[in-house]
Amino acid sequence: MRLRTAAAACVTLLCASAGMSIAGAQEIFLSRAPNREETIIDGARKEGQVALYSGAIVNQALRPLADAFMKAYPFVKMTFWRGDSEEIIAKLSAEARAGKVVVDVVESTGMAEVAVSAGLTLPYYSPMVEAIPERYRDPRGHWTTMRVNYFSIAYNTRLVAPADAPKTYDDLLDPRWRGKLAWRIGTASGTPFFITTIRLARGEEKAAAFFRRLATQKVINFGSGSARTLVDRVIAGEFPIALNIFAHHPLISRAKGAPVDSQLMDPVPSTAASMMIPKGVRHPHAALLLVDFILSRQGQQILADADYFPVRSDVAPKEALATVIPARAGMPELFVTPEELDHYTESSQKIFQELFQ
Repeated sequence: MRLRTAAAACVTLLCASAGMSIAGAQEIFLSRAPNREETIIDGARKEGQVALYSGAIVNQALRPLADAFMKAYPFVKMTFWRGDSEEIIAKLSAEARAGKVVVDVVESTGMAEVAVSAGLTLPYYSPMVEAIPERYRDPRGHWTTMRVNYFSIAYNTRLVAPADAPKTYDDLLDPRWRGKLAWRIGTASGTPFFITTIRLARGEEKAAAFFRRLATQKVINFGSGSARTLVDRVIAGEFPIALNIFAHHPLISRAKGAPVDSQLMDPVPSTAASMMIPKGVRHPHAALLLVDFILSRQGQQILADADYFPVRSDVAPKEALATVIPARAGMPELFVTPEELDHYTESSQKIFQELFQ
């Protein structure tokens, strides 16, 4: 996969271009000393800046986060850059080749374990993880979940009556949906993630039988635009049903009067958008300060207000979006860890190529 290739290419360069020794950075990052907060604030004051690369939306999330962070810590200038996972890895690689790592905190969905296994990250500790459910934590400390993503199908309510919409994965095999299903290709959170979900939920033998039947449904491969673009095409009536979309996107559009809705399926797959700190970080204290802030109740509330699902147990999402949280819907959640994504994505992509291209 492109993510792994880019990561492997830049790991040596990252180590060579480190702004401080790895041992020195780890001493700071792993500290649980009583004066930890005071130490990182003092260090961040001297560093004076911090840079975040993220997959979150700029106006909804990144700008409000930056404004709030700099209001709380006016002695640190926060900058950010938005891109998808492939773009973030490519940008990090380019900085390493230039011998200057600019980013201090990296955040995205689907790239955590690629970066970790390639040796691009340093382990770190934040006391804020104590408010995060254990299933969303990395026991090695290389990543922390910033926000949670839930996945479902989306359907056009003018073309598909709510009573007729598929309610289970096996319902997708009904002949009435032949040629009417679409899914995103070209991204790890698209078709490979859907295939991985079925494999984890059913085991390889039953999953293979399901995929062979699904292939006869002539699923439409949609490869342009963002995850949101496919939902917009469903709203426009181009596709009656979309598979494996962010479950809250249709709810946001439905609240504005669009003819679209989400339907969860058992199990409901979820993933983490994870934060990492790269080797070569130039502002280690400010990086930790930013991680702590994003995981704080204030930071998580900003994400909730921006229509994301916070990871903290004591911060509630918007009530209008809560219906797609598996626990609220009374459905089991299948959290696909970054390690599982990394392990299964390449083989799931091969299944896609063999049956659906």
